[in-house]
Amino acid sequence: MKILVVGAAGNVGCAVCDELKERHEIITAGRSSGDIRVDLTNEESIIALYREAGQVDAVVSAVGDVRFERLADMTREKYLFGLERKVLGQVNLVLQGLEVVADNGSFTLTSGILDRDPVLRGSGAAICNGALAGFVAAAAIDLPRGMRVNVVSPGLLQVSAERYGVMFPGHDPVSSRRVGLAYAKCVEGAGTGQVVTVD
Repeated sequence: MKILVVGAAGNVGCAVCDELKERHEIITAGRSSGDIRVDLTNEESIIALYREAGQVDAVVSAVGDVRFERLADMTREKYLFGLERKVLGQVNLVLQGLEVVADNGSFTLTSGILDRDPVLRGSGAAICNGALAGFVAAAAIDLPRGMRVNVVSPGLLQVSAERYGVMFPGHDPVSSRRVGLAYAKCVEGAGTGQVVTVD
């Protein structure tokens, strides 16, 4: 398969590429690195991404910035920051890819653990993760041409634990290998409309 991985330079994106690169052709994309540059907050940038990549069999999105702050310090704008970057950016990646991704192709998005196992200062992430779960469930029954969509919801990665572990007390970090396998399940498998958790 020819697979477009957006956010390929991040910890999750690296796990995806490491798992899939031996079996498939990978095109990497990101804001500041990769084969193609893309800004998921800009629709024209997403259109240009697909124009340059050409037809692909699968799209994997491993992106999404959110704010981590106490609820009392959150504002409408801070929630919108995450909703625009983590939710609408990935949703638009699906929308703009409907005419580009091959028949029976797939989209795999990325959410996270905090809507099902919350932590302090995590409401900005939780609202985005929950929205993505709802989106894939509804979009899956409405996609054309036999296409599929899923979302992977990983826990804290071991490679990220040194930097972010203090924010996740009591969480057992997950390996990059297990995270990569979850994306392989979505890309190479037959499921659709699923939240694939890695705890």
